[in-house]
Formats: sequence, C-alpha cells, structure tokens
Amino acid sequence: MNANRTYVSIQFVYVISTLNREQSSNHCPRRIDADFGRGMWLKRAGLGTKRSGRESEMRFQGIYTPVITPFRGDGSIDQDGWARMIEHLIAAGVHGLVIGGTTGEVYALAREERIAQFEKAHELIGGRVPWLAGVNDFRTEDCCAYATAARERGANALLVASPPYSQPSEEELVDHCFEVDRAAGLPIMLYNYPGRTGAHMGEEFLRQATRNANIQAIKESSGDVDRIHLIAREFPRLQLSCGADDQALEFFAWGAESWVCAATNCLAAETLALYQACVVDKDFDKGRAIMMALMPVMTVLERGGKFAQCVKYGCELQDLPGGAVRAPLRPMDDALKGEMREVLTAAQTTVRRIQDGTEVTPIRQAVKG
Repeated sequence: MNANRTYVSIQFVYVISTLNREQSSNHCPRRIDADFGRGMWLKRAGLGTKRSGRESEMRFQGIYTPVITPFRGDGSIDQDGWARMIEHLIAAGVHGLVIGGTTGEVYALAREERIAQFEKAHELIGGRVPWLAGVNDFRTEDCCAYATAARERGANALLVASPPYSQPSEEELVDHCFEVDRAAGLPIMLYNYPGRTGAHMGEEFLRQATRNANIQAIKESSGDVDRIHLIAREFPRLQLSCGADDQALEFFAWGAESWVCAATNCLAAETLALYQACVVDKDFDKGRAIMMALMPVMTVLERGGKFAQCVKYGCELQDLPGGAVRAPLRPMDDALKGEMREVLTAAQTTVRRIQDGTEVTPIRQAVKG
C-alpha cells in the first residue's frame, strides 16, 4: 500500500443504537482495524436531532466512485467486466464506491438487476471499502424497497435524490427522504441534481431534512457555486460532498472532504492526486495545477452531451471494460472519441509530470518570476 493511500485512509464512522447503549459510559472513540489497513472508527452518535430509531453516523472522506455498468453488444451486463472495474478502483486507492448511481446507468436497469448488483457488489468489495447504494426511482415505495434491499445486502449508506419528473415541493421531498430513512435506518447522503430530477433541495428542505440524524451529507450537483457557500456556511452539520467534477477545487476550498467522482472510473490516479493535494496536503497551488490539467476532460464530460459514453470510452482507452451503453443512449461518434482521447492523454501526461516534479505549475512559475 502506498504512503498516500495510507495517509488518506478513510475514517469511516459507523455505529448502531445497540452499541450506543452498550458503550453509554464510554465517550472515547474505539478503533477497529479493517481489512487492507483502512481505519474504521466506531463512536457514539449524539446528534440531538430527529431520530428514526436506527441511527448511525458516517464520516464521508475521500473519493467515492459511482461504478459504471459495462454492457455487451446484445445489451446484457458484462458481469466479469463489472467485477473487474470494482477491483480496479479498489486497487487504485479509491475510498468508497457507489452502486446503483446515474453513472452506472441505473435508469436502464431492471429491478432484479439493481438488487443483484447490491448483492454482488457487497460480495466483491468484501469490506475493503464502504459502499453507498443508489436507491432512487419514481415512486417513494420503490425507493423504500431498494433501501431495504440495500441494507439487507450490506450497504453502508444510501444515496437519495428527489424522485424524477414529479417535482415534489420541499416539504413533500422531506417526507420522501424520511420515508426512505424509516425503511433502512442507514446514513444518507442526499443527492441534489435538479437538472436531472426537476426538483431542487432548497434551504427550507435542508432545514427540515437535517433534523433527521441519519441525513448526514449532500452530494451537490446543481453546478451552482453559491450552493457550496450556502451549505458550508448555513448547514455545517451536513457534510459537503463534491458532485460536480468540474468544480472539485471550489468544493475542496470550502471544506468538502469527499467527492462522488464519476471521472475516477477512467482517471483514478489523477483524481486521487487532486484529492491528496487539496484535502490532505492542503497544497492548493498543486491542486490548481492538477485541476487545470483535468479541466479539458471535465469540460468534455460535463458539456459534451455524452457523459456516460465518454467515461466508458475513457475506460476502454486504458484497457478497462467500459462496454456499450443501453437504450435510449447511443454510442458516441468518432469526432467525440477523438476529442476525448486527446484531452484524456494530455491530462494524464501533465498530472504525471506534476506528481514527479518535472512540470512547473503556472502559479509557482509566476511567483518565482
């Protein structure tokens, strides 16, 4: 295990109410060594907020990668390829995984396929890193069913967004999230992505939702930088997680300690280098240089209109099993492939030079001059 990976080893805080009662007289954290040297910390949860009866506290730190789902040409899931992606990401040093996320094309999976992924992922991961289950769907009842299935299959936390298309009010969305919590009793990372769901997790929603002890973090994917400021300033109990790959530097500057990063599927070393520089080493000069190198890739991903296809093609360029996409998505054209290949290669080369010290960052060069 490399030194960087050990240094940023996730401090995963996980406690159940039974443990709270057993250790009520002991206020000190108790460390339990986890597989592969990752630190797992159990401590008492005392948030003093609305409780569902099965509270647990999780500290989200590091990069959590929403795993792609490689498909074969006939539309079936490449199960071996999917397992290989999980192994690749863990070996690369990511701190956690998301199963059933948008990047995994969950909207194109049948119910049985989604639940099967929960079960198989837990088996493949084997406790080496925590994993979050994406449990989102149109109906609250279905979201609750997925949440229950995820808990029963070993998920450490849930990723919960607004149900798409229905556009619930903020109060209705609070009720939805609380119902999901009652179904599973696991830590929840909210997922604010109004561009996809049609509903915004506004200030009133956040005020009400954070009364629930299990609602502990938010993946902010609105693209609105002011939201970073708002959450960091007004909702300090809510752990801020980067949900917009092209704004990672801004999130880290405002104290985010986690990044749900789809680009890590094809840029593991590079995104981990950015996290290490900004969050661990607090070297924002280096972080800015790495972000500059990554921005052309992020621009293609975020604004090219073929996000999943680009991520998968980026994997294929590195002999990883990206695979095809499922309908209604279609393959990317040759022009976009060429653009993705060019920016990906350039980013990897530049970040490698920054890491080994042969690339002088523009910011440090200006200071030196």
